[in-house]
Amino acid sequence: MQFIPTKIPDVVLVEPQVFEDPRGFFVETYQAKKFSQAGIECSFVQDNHSRSKQGILRGLHYQIRHPQGKLVRVVVGEIFDVAVDIRRSSPTFGQWVADILSAQNKRQLWVPVGFAHGLYVLSEWAEVLYKTTDFYDPEGERCIAWNDPTLKVEWPTLPGGAPTLSPKDMNGKSFEAAEVFD
Repeated sequence: MQFIPTKIPDVVLVEPQVFEDPRGFFVETYQAKKFSQAGIECSFVQDNHSRSKQGILRGLHYQIRHPQGKLVRVVVGEIFDVAVDIRRSSPTFGQWVADILSAQNKRQLWVPVGFAHGLYVLSEWAEVLYKTTDFYDPEGERCIAWNDPTLKVEWPTLPGGAPTLSPKDMNGKSFEAAEVFD
């Protein structure tokens, strides 16, 4: 398992070792000791699975109460996965990183507590699995507008159309108005 730093040091791209032969493949997606040795200390309490069609954009989501760290991976299809630093005291406050996660490349993204998270589906369908470090808290859930002009996330939207959004995502707050972490 390889832990690849991003331009925001706390967000880590995880590239597992894949053992492949004519029968298929085996991959270890999480191992507490290896994550700890890489400086990622966490305990996961919940696993989530979402399925979305091409052009769906989810995010930028976070929980202000019961904040969650997330380990995100794709088991079907391909997504553009984004993490935005919303920790006011951080030197990278307001910056974002992104990578392509796919069933083919088997990469994962560690999105620590204090970050908003979003994804955009590039393939016909995508199924995303993610582990979280705290439970879902609907009252603490927040959303920053995906197209916030301050953040300037460079979403690779498909030609000829805006992304498909949920009502919650259509009503995301501006970065300037959003509740953030100290």
